[in-house]
Amino acid sequence: MRDTQATVSPLVEAWATYRTTSAQEWTAQRLVRAKGDCRVSVVLPARNEEATVGAIVSTIREHLVDRVPLVDELIVVDSRSTDRTAQVARAAGAEVVGQDEMTRSLPRLTGKGDALWAGLAAARGDVVAFVDADLREFRPHFVTGLLGPLLTDPGVDFVKGFYHRPLVSRASVEPDGGGRVTELMARPLLNLFWPELAGFVQPLAGEYAGRREVLSRVPFVSGYGVETAMLIDLLELVGLDALAQVDLGERKHRHQDTAALGRMSAQIMLTVWSRLQRRGWANPDARPAEVLTQFRRGGSDTLPNLDREIVVNDVSVEERPPLAELRHLVPRRRVAAV
Repeated sequence: MRDTQATVSPLVEAWATYRTTSAQEWTAQRLVRAKGDCRVSVVLPARNEEATVGAIVSTIREHLVDRVPLVDELIVVDSRSTDRTAQVARAAGAEVVGQDEMTRSLPRLTGKGDALWAGLAAARGDVVAFVDADLREFRPHFVTGLLGPLLTDPGVDFVKGFYHRPLVSRASVEPDGGGRVTELMARPLLNLFWPELAGFVQPLAGEYAGRREVLSRVPFVSGYGVETAMLIDLLELVGLDALAQVDLGERKHRHQDTAALGRMSAQIMLTVWSRLQRRGWANPDARPAEVLTQFRRGGSDTLPNLDREIVVNDVSVEERPPLAELRHLVPRRRVAAV
């Protein structure tokens, strides 16, 4: 009879114990002493984030630039915003670059992944940290926590953040209810096909940092699959021991509705499929459908007997090749030091 009592993989348990730290371990003063000649860039991809981007930039600048000279570049990538994101970020003290400015000689792509790629192309730091621009109640430890392992351990190439993500509704607060796509889509897929990554608490976290030389060697998926692809590709490039994670405490940001989470999940599935094809685990000639059919109640196009209208969304993902392969096509734009 099969033993049905599952246990955690010894590899995952050992990695999670050895490569997990807390942001509280890393003070800015300690990291300034540890960084030496290493230059640090912080990049925020931002699309229509005028309500939050200014406070994040101001906090980083005050605590990690002016008070303690830890961050050498603070860059906001304006991802075709239609609001005042660029103006607010610039007024708060960030260097603002346009997504299209950095990729103007390349095919036009859309989505967060392409904005991240543009930020990496604009940055000049030896270590580059990415922070989402929609965070509320942002604190400096979101940056110092990511930088800690990279500046103190030469064996670490990439650090992923994790945190509690409360899901707030009118009736209640679910302390860890914010990671719905992680639990329903990303984690099951990674556990099935890349079980070495099972120790990552939040594989889809938008806060992470890495050595520029390593990040420049992986492709960036254009849509919401970027974090999933990055973990898989880095695992294959540098190995599990070069990856780490850090507890950043609690993360507060706006939450998307269920339909949007469905589109995000579809892009993650397509991203995973492409990696399975590369490994020979999926039919290399098969091309999954890249549209997602959803239903919406009400509306002018409600179908008879259905009381809903059909909404079809393009969920295709494209990839920007590794920056190292396209460096000669990217403008050599000098980004001013903060």
